[in-house]
Amino acid sequence: MRLFSDLNLNGRTPAQVRPNLGDWGPELVPSTRSKKRARFWVVPAFVGALLVVAGVFWFLVTQLTTG
Repeated sequence: MRLFSDLNLNGRTPAQVRPNLGDWGPELVPSTRSKKRARFWVVPAFVGALLVVAGVFWFLVTQLTTG
């Protein structure tokens, strides 16, 4: 079982039948590579944001209890 779905929306469609970008859909569609890159960076960004929130919480609690 694969963890993520296939990001290639063309699938096994032959190259002759695939529309050029902008022919049938929006022109600013993200590429498969950029979607993979975004998936990779979501977890570290979330962990970093969680650490910042925990650090601020710890700082405020220590300031309120020791002051």
